Parts: sequence; structure tokens; C-alpha cells
Amino acid sequence: MKLLIPEQLISLANRCPAPLYLVGGSVRDFLAGFPIGAKTDWDLASPLSEDDLIAAATACRFTVRAVYPRTGTVKLQDEEGVGYEFTRFRSDSYVRGEHTPRAISFTKDVATDALRRDFRANAVYYDIAADAFVDPLGGIEDIREKRLAAVREAEKVFGEDGLRLMRLARIAAETGFSPDEEALRGARANAALIRDIAPERVFAELMLILRADTKHGGKEAPYRGLSILRAAGVLPYILPELAAGDGMAQRSDYHAHDVLEHSLLCVRHAPLEIRLAALLHDVGKPFCMARDGNFYAHPEEGARIAEEILSRLKAPKKLTAETAFLVRMHMRDFDCKMRPFKVRREIVSAGGELPRLLALKQADFTACRGDLSPAPTVVKWEKILSEMKEEGVPFTLAELSVSGLDLQREGVPAARTAEALRDLLDWCAEDGSRNGRAALLARASRFARP
Repeated sequence: MKLLIPEQLISLANRCPAPLYLVGGSVRDFLAGFPIGAKTDWDLASPLSEDDLIAAATACRFTVRAVYPRTGTVKLQDEEGVGYEFTRFRSDSYVRGEHTPRAISFTKDVATDALRRDFRANAVYYDIAADAFVDPLGGIEDIREKRLAAVREAEKVFGEDGLRLMRLARIAAETGFSPDEEALRGARANAALIRDIAPERVFAELMLILRADTKHGGKEAPYRGLSILRAAGVLPYILPELAAGDGMAQRSDYHAHDVLEHSLLCVRHAPLEIRLAALLHDVGKPFCMARDGNFYAHPEEGARIAEEILSRLKAPKKLTAETAFLVRMHMRDFDCKMRPFKVRREIVSAGGELPRLLALKQADFTACRGDLSPAPTVVKWEKILSEMKEEGVPFTLAELSVSGLDLQREGVPAARTAEALRDLLDWCAEDGSRNGRAALLARASRFARP
């Protein structure tokens, strides 16, 4: 492992008056045979005090970015801009479920430090200077077996820190490791504690699960992580509107799965950029079934519910708006009965979201019954899109042959200019040859009338 460690870190370890260890994901991933690259998290641990660590780090030309004496944590940066987080050996005491420990006591004992961690696979230490692994709890065997087992009694481990419920699913997704049965039992017994965790922390972990195939878990990684959240009983607490679809049957001629499983499978077949929308695309179905006894209005209600969910989780506003739009639009022309001129208007209305919308339609289609062939709606829309491009259809207001100022010069009131331009864009969507100055000004004249 020493060959993969930055030289400046090796110099720091050699200068420290006590062993300096790597611990956590970097050690686990190395022992699992995963590549160690630029995005590796370098977590350091030692019996050294913060002052001793800072003195050695400064002498080795590290920059000290932050110091947290209460937790014995120091954040460093080397000359290449690589970040490191050092934490002094310690033992933690928690208020049930809270992520931040209530009381901390420092120790010189590596085994005591290991017991404050979450999983044995994350509690293997690498002594940098000695080039040796230290394994107080049998984590190396867990890594070989691709197993996630708690460092102590699982119910107590998850009861100490509710965020570990999300970490269980996320690490399993990113590594391809499987939680052992005791870990799942411990998670289920403490699932409600996720409510004590800040929503933005929950959202961050959820997004990491949705992107887990960019790590080491393979293409099934996001589906695997979401399935573990379901098996651990966490999903009803973080996404109750989605979890309400568990066991809710759908029309067997369209669907082979219940609402929740279909949603998770849609994520499985979705590209990276639309996985949040794939997860939430049918979130309106349980609500509509309870209210109406059917799913008819689920795209519109789903868009509203998706906005509520993402607002609750403090997701970025732009991502929230994009996701709600895709949820609202995902069923448009699902039966391929929409007339072409309406499809053209829908395509123009979708704007830059069209590629993501088509990707969601494809993922939704495939998730219904596992059919990997092109979705009929996508085939139809792409054919119409190709025809529109050949005709020179304007897809944005900037591509129209007239501007808002042109319309105002022809007598269109400023207050109606935006409405008139939108009308012209829709009109041209039906026939690209209409995008001529004279024709557009003639049509816009209706907006000049009192």
C-alpha cells in the first residue's frame, strides 16, 4: 500500500513521534482490490495529540486547514492540494440516535479507537511508517468475504448514530459488500432514528447511493443500496410517500412489479443524471390510489409531492425544479396516441430537458417488464424530433426570426410580448417553414389588438 500513498504523507508519518495510521475507506478499498486514486478519502488516526500532529505536519510543509480540539480532529492539505483528516484515538458516548457524540475521551489504544467506528471492514489500520496492517476486530476477514458487520453489538452501534443507517446502504452499494443479518437486524431495530439526522445529511447520502456505480459496486450498485434501505426499514422514514407503494399492485398487462419495486428498477435502468427523477417518477401513485382509487393523475400529483420531498430534504432548488418537471412529463404520450403536432409542441416546451425526459421514458418502459428494446414513445418522439430539425424548427425564442422588440414595433404591448413570442414558438413547432419574419409578424398582429 505504501507505493500508493503520497510521498508527503509518508514523510509526515516518519516524522511523527508515534505511529500514524490510515484507516477507513482507503485501507478497506486497497485490501478489497479497488483502485486507489485522486478521489480517495485519506483518513488518518493516531494516539498523537493535535498539537503534536500539527507540529509534525507543519515541519513537513502541510497546511493546517482546521482544528477541532473537542473531537481531536485536524484537517490538513498537502502541497498538491490533497486533503487529509486526522482524528486522535478516542472513545465516544452518544445520545441515542444523534450523529455527534455527547462525550469524548482520548485513548492510546488502537482497539478502543476501533470500537467507536461503524463496521469492522472500516476498522483496519495501516501503519504508514512500519508498512504494516493492524486489525483489532477482524476486519480483514470481513473485507475478504465482502461483508459489512458492526464493530460491536449491531443494535447498539446503529442506536448510537442514526446516520449509520444511511452509511450501511451507501457503503454496501459502493463496495458490493453485503450487510450480515445481525447488521440488518440492528438497523431495523433503530430505523426510526434516521429522523434525528439533519435532512441535508440524509439527502447527501441518498445522492451518493444513486451514484454508487461510479465507485466500486458495479452497475447494480444504486438498486442494491436502495434495496438495503428498504430491507432495513429506513425508506418509510426518509421517503414515506415512495415507501407507500410497497406491495401496491399495478396492472399486470403493463407491470410485473408493485409500485415501489418498479421505482427502484427504474433507477436501475436510468442514466446517472436522471436517477433522482427515476426514483420519484411514480411517487404520486400511492396518493392518487388513496384519494381516487386509481393512478390517473399521478404525474401531476407526483410532481407536487416530489417538490415537497426535495424541499423537506433541502435539495438544491434547481435540481428540485428539474426533477418535478420530469416527474410531471414522464407519462406524456405513453400510449403513442398523441397527435404529431402536439408532440412537436411538447418537444419544444421540454427545451433542454428533452434528452433527460426521453431517458426517463426509456427507463420507465424497461422497468415495467424488463424489456430492453427501445420504448415506443421514445422511438416516435425521436423520429418527430429528427423531422423537426430537418425542417429548421426553432426550439428556443432566440431561434425565432423576430424578437420581442420587433413585435413591440408592430404594436404588440410590452406586457403581452412574452405571451406572443411563446405563441409564435408553438406555431413554428408545428411547421418549421413558418419561421419567416413576415409570417411571424402577421400572426403576432393579433396580440396588438385591444
